Amino acid sequence: MAFSKRLDLFGDEVFAALNVRRRAREKQGKPVFDLSVGTPDFPPFPHVIDALVQSARSPESWKYSLHDTDELIQAVCGYYQRRYGVSVTSDQVMGVRGTQEGMEPLALALVDPGDLVLVPDPCYPVFRAAPLLAGAQLAFYPLTADHDFRPYVAGIPDDVADRAKYMVVSLPANPVGSVGTPEVYEEIIVFAKAHDIIVVHDNAYSDIVFDTDVQGGSFLAYPGALDVGVEFLSLSKSFNVTGARLSFLVGRADIVAAVRKLRSQTDFGTFFPEQAAAIACLTGPLDGVERQRLAYQRRRDALADGLESLGWEHPNAHGTLFVWERLPKGRTDSVSFCMELMDKTGVIVTPGASFGPAGEGYVRFALVMPPERIQEAIEAMREGGMSA
Repeated sequence: MAFSKRLDLFGDEVFAALNVRRRAREKQGKPVFDLSVGTPDFPPFPHVIDALVQSARSPESWKYSLHDTDELIQAVCGYYQRRYGVSVTSDQVMGVRGTQEGMEPLALALVDPGDLVLVPDPCYPVFRAAPLLAGAQLAFYPLTADHDFRPYVAGIPDDVADRAKYMVVSLPANPVGSVGTPEVYEEIIVFAKAHDIIVVHDNAYSDIVFDTDVQGGSFLAYPGALDVGVEFLSLSKSFNVTGARLSFLVGRADIVAAVRKLRSQTDFGTFFPEQAAAIACLTGPLDGVERQRLAYQRRRDALADGLESLGWEHPNAHGTLFVWERLPKGRTDSVSFCMELMDKTGVIVTPGASFGPAGEGYVRFALVMPPERIQEAIEAMREGGMSA
């Protein structure tokens, strides 16, 4: 039979290819240092586990949820006020089963086939995949070293901007590790208003910002943001609940309502015990989140210092779980480099090309090992001849 032509929109999954070679290496008893996937190795906080377990003990929790509980929505509103100083109302909030999963109904609600979507390059792959599945066309705006890997809206041609239906922004940014500034957010809001563009902000890493005493924030905290857009708030990385898929779409009420209407056609809602876990995250203490941030910073330092000791370039790594690093020795083929790196050293990283055309020539390291283990990986790279 002939399968859907949508499958032709996507190439082979790079993580699958890396995993095959990893498993072969493990069967041979060779060491592996997997720095490819950004899954936190810290455990969930006890109060979050307790909330999920307690809810799961109730037979009522095992029925169709069909809706976000009032308690959950109020927890999100309270968190935005407490954490970001942003006032949002219940009609500006809805739960989604992870930002990854939420991007598709958002795209389907916002665009028709042929509409144009502005997407960062490099970017997390679902930013491209969701609008493509909705039949949209993509226009890339580059994240380059010249602009500290931040969005530079002045470089987007007016004719492209005038056609765009929405624009994806992600700060702190996976994979490039850049962190937003007030000036960047303000420029984006002015740009969006001038060209009638909806801004979709991915806020997965606001709790993982380095080299500052100032916490990461929310796009919605800037004047005019609620007029032009929405933001995905993910609990995955801050609270180590990646498998539970706890995320929220927050922002302009008409956009939230449109996505809620579409999602209701294909999704029965979030399991009540998972909603209870999310409430515990949102209303509980945040001191553990800060301790984790500092731990990630120590890992970043160990990796950055180690790469420099190998003669590699100082990496871009100001936030997120990731370090974005240019390939050494002027190499440009990130996929072949990653395969060689794994074969020679056991160190697994993600090729920059998997994040878009502008990612070629780079690799992404995930900060998912303690500093001591990262140092072992650096030594393996040194012994494997991967110095610059």
